[in-house]
Amino acid sequence: MTSEPPAIAAAYIRVSSRSQDYAYQRHAIESCARGRGELVHLWYGDVATGSKMERPKLRKLRDDIRAGKIQRLWVWRLDRLTRSGIVDAVSCIGEIRSAGCAIQSVADGFPLDGPTADLYIAMIAWAAQHEREKLRENQQAARLRMEQTGRHWGRPPATYEQRALVRELATLGYSVRKIAREVGLSKSCCWNILQEQGEQKVAS
Repeated sequence: MTSEPPAIAAAYIRVSSRSQDYAYQRHAIESCARGRGELVHLWYGDVATGSKMERPKLRKLRDDIRAGKIQRLWVWRLDRLTRSGIVDAVSCIGEIRSAGCAIQSVADGFPLDGPTADLYIAMIAWAAQHEREKLRENQQAARLRMEQTGRHWGRPPATYEQRALVRELATLGYSVRKIAREVGLSKSCCWNILQEQGEQKVAS
């Protein structure tokens, strides 16, 4: 009598900008899966906003799930899949489950199967969408206040000396994180400076 092959587990991770990295999500998922005696075989990661469902790796993941290649999907939180509202969240998760793939969230703290699952999912999706909209409203209000007082929105632009130092540290092998700390700029600012003239990619 032959035993059934082990279930294939995958994980989906998402960050909103290139100045961020997947490390925290990946570590949390790996630790939780390992605690349950499970290995995550496949990883799918996007650098994109959660407000849109059209993302390259998410599309690939959904195709693979529909093809029956994945039996369990791990996410750090459900808002990594979508932050665009209840309809998208319920539709996406329903599609995944109907293909025979179970979903496991590390940080949400509620079951994703059973009779109450859709209610939990709808509540989390609403909260994620509300949080995103509130953040956008706060940013718009802050921008308006600064413009009305004649101040510049956002961080002051990098000086010539800072830009030169960013490039010099990159040639010495510094990561973007360390460059940002040394120069006193944000990671995203340092990343953009390095991309302007096609410098080699450096570690985040």
